[in-house]
Amino acid sequence: MSSTSSSTGHQAERRAAAYLAHQGFKLLDQNWKTRYCEIDIVCSKNNRMYFVEVKYRSNTKQGSGLDYITPRKLRQMHFAAELWVSNHDWSGDYQLAVISVDADHITFVDEL
Repeated sequence: MSSTSSSTGHQAERRAAAYLAHQGFKLLDQNWKTRYCEIDIVCSKNNRMYFVEVKYRSNTKQGSGLDYITPRKLRQMHFAAELWVSNHDWSGDYQLAVISVDADHITFVDEL
């Protein structure tokens, strides 16, 4: 990933985090990484933890960011969430979510 695309990705993650905070989510972690996996944003709301993948697209000619959540990506997200939950002794509810960020819109989907 070039520094330009990396910078764009970080900008998208900042927009997504600001959107979540504005929606009443409490941000707990950003860019949480281990040698095995990563999670873009970890946040909570109403005593439920959300593990959020941020997908950025400069345009939607080839689909939205949501179109890039494949079964393989869902397995990776689930693995990362399980590891975070284990490392943080979280015993409450949690779920996977995705935020698609494009030039004009932010779409949050928490029913994967």
